[in-house]
Amino acid sequence: MKACVLHGIGDFRFETVPTPVPKPGEVLLQIRACGICGSDIQRVWEKGTYTFPTIPGHEFSGLIVDAADEQNRHLIGKKAAVFPLLPCMHCDACVIGEFAQCTDYNYFGSRCDGGLAEYISVPVWNLVLVPETLSFEEAAMAEPAAVALHALRRAGLGIGDSVAIFGAGPIGLMLASWARLMGAARAILIDIDARKLEFARGLGFEDLVNALSEDPVEAVMRLTNGRGSDCSIEGAGASAALEQCLGCTRMFGTVVAMGNPLREITLSQKAYWALLRKQLNLCGTWNSSYSEIPLNDWKTSIRYMAQGKLQLEPFITHRLTLEQCPAGLIMMRDRTEFFNKVMIRMDT
Repeated sequence: MKACVLHGIGDFRFETVPTPVPKPGEVLLQIRACGICGSDIQRVWEKGTYTFPTIPGHEFSGLIVDAADEQNRHLIGKKAAVFPLLPCMHCDACVIGEFAQCTDYNYFGSRCDGGLAEYISVPVWNLVLVPETLSFEEAAMAEPAAVALHALRRAGLGIGDSVAIFGAGPIGLMLASWARLMGAARAILIDIDARKLEFARGLGFEDLVNALSEDPVEAVMRLTNGRGSDCSIEGAGASAALEQCLGCTRMFGTVVAMGNPLREITLSQKAYWALLRKQLNLCGTWNSSYSEIPLNDWKTSIRYMAQGKLQLEPFITHRLTLEQCPAGLIMMRDRTEFFNKVMIRMDT
């Protein structure tokens, strides 16, 4: 089969590799779409995967074309998205269904081969079946949609609340989309890239703040009549954004740290005082919930997309073939074009 393989940091090749054979409990998925995440750019060009060679990609969907076990052959021909985390099922976190906190996990696209290939073997447990009416591209965006939903659930967003979202990339837009569906009065998107904000405006988002031309804290205060946001999501992984979250959130509000940091995160004394004096709730969010209680973020995301309530296809700015993927990641690394969601398609 064809695949894009990372042989070392910066050594990313489109090549032919053996087609995987499903083991007991697994199915063979013909991958039809794979989204590129910002973390994929870091993996390919800066951090690397845990071993080499590895096929990156963790936001993918496809068609089930084979099964190792007779009892799973009824799945052949069905569409599926894939929960990319492979938990141990034995640690304390797994026992209570908190698989994202597993202490001995594997992960498609970073710890083992992922979705930038024509085929992949997937445990049946990791399959999220999707309706025929849902496109493969939409199904491939179930992963970031679930991550965004999980972050807002961690924030405790309620009807009539305002939320400040720092970072207007794909995840930021998904956060704002979910916030609307959850009844937020305002979803304020904040970024330093005017092109991202204009793209968001074209999608119908109105509360937009360019952090290079206006102080984000003052802007949020203006948009909330001096009250401050009920919750804020730090989605940039930057010290400045975290400081601004602490500054713009109302007393007793919640700040969720979500962005993957590229460097050390520090806080000024002023920001730390804001955390103390306003008695803010500061919490982290990681991945998504895949257990049924209290809520499976993946099934919820798929259901809302299938019902047409969560519209994510307009977020896609680039559709590339698997062969074009290495050049696409160079474009994303060097930012030679504006992009929002880049989707790799394996159409047959």
